[in-house]
Order: sequence, then structure tokens, then C-alpha cells
Amino acid sequence: MEPQSLSREQTGVFVNNYIRSVYNWMAIGLAITGFLAYYVSGNEAISNLVLGNSMVFIVLILAELGLVFAIARKVNRMSAGTATALFVIFAALNGLTLSSIFLVYEIGSIGRTFFICAGTFIACSVYGWTTKRDLTSFGGFLMMGLFGIIIATVVNIFIRSDVVTMAVTYLGVFIFVGLTAYDTQKIKNMALTQPDGLDGQVVRKGAILGALSLYLDFINLFLMLLRIFGSARD
Repeated sequence: MEPQSLSREQTGVFVNNYIRSVYNWMAIGLAITGFLAYYVSGNEAISNLVLGNSMVFIVLILAELGLVFAIARKVNRMSAGTATALFVIFAALNGLTLSSIFLVYEIGSIGRTFFICAGTFIACSVYGWTTKRDLTSFGGFLMMGLFGIIIATVVNIFIRSDVVTMAVTYLGVFIFVGLTAYDTQKIKNMALTQPDGLDGQVVRKGAILGALSLYLDFINLFLMLLRIFGSARD
């Protein structure tokens, strides 16, 4: 027997709870990342271990990529508790690697950029939630652009061009602004199409997956904006 569709009232309650869970977990992830980044930047021993040893830093980056892949591709095979734990671990590792921003930029400019990023993110998320336009095709275009800036960033490691750096930065802002709207609409559509009686474990895993998408959009948008608005420390 196929699951019945949710009533309008039930749909509204489910969607609100689901979206609240997504944004709550995203906020938790950002809080963990921000706290650890700030703490590590002020702890010389840990900072030297993480940022002063290229091998450790590379291992952390690879671990982060592995966790993102595991959550995004294998979430259906794991329990909700495992998915949640992996997300928290990823946010913590990202905090370790992002601690360098507190050593490179003035803390005041980091704060200002964070609020600029938060305002931009909220505006884009609201647009993605309210727009009647289907952003699916736009999302495909943005993903191609994302791969493009990844390739350009890797190439620029060797050529060290300021022009390429700025081009990637401004293009990155455009891409992550668009991805925020696209991912928000995708999360909304997922919530609206869930069948009645859906297992709570499945709902939690969906919320973690959505939180990961928005978390990555926010962090990358913040880093791109920091390149533009950040003031280097003396």
C-alpha cells in the first residue's frame, strides 16, 4: 500500500519542523567551526601543529573531503546518529583548518565580513524559498562554474596570479550566492514531497544533508567575501 499524502496542515507542520532542523544543524556546524577556529588561532601549540606542518594540514583537508563525500553519497546507508556525528566532526576539522584566517585578517574585518555574508545568505535563501522559478537548470550551470573555480584555484597555486585570484573570488561570490538560493529551493522541494509516516531517522538524515549543503555555501561565500572585505593584519 502506497503512503498517503500529507494534509495541507500536516504538510505545513512537517515542512516547518524539517526546515527548522536543517537551519539548526547548519547553525550548530557554523558555531563549532567558528569556536574552534578562534580557539586554535590563539593556542600556539595547536596552531603550529595544524598550520605549521604541511603534512598535518593536507591530511585534515583530505579528511574533510572524505567526510563530505561520505555524508553526501552514503547517507542512506548509515544511521541518523552516524550522519550527525560525521557532520559535527567535519565542522570541527574545518574549524582547525580555517583557524588561519584569524592569523591573516584583523578580527574586526572578519566580524564585518561575517555579518555581510549572513545578510547576503539570508537574502538568497529567502529568494530560493519564495521564488516560483525552477532553479534546477541554474543549479547545473552553477555546479559547472564551481568545478571551474576549483580548477582555476589549483592552477593558480603554481602561477600565483593576482588577476586570477580576484577573478576566482568574484566569480566564487556569484556562484555561492546562486547555490544558496538553489540549495534552499531543493531543500524546500524535498520537504514538500516527503510521504506521510516517513521514518524519523530518514528525516534526520535529510536534514543533516541539507544542513551540510547550506553550511558549505555559507563557509565558501564567507571566504570569498573575506578576500574582498578583509583587512590583513600588520
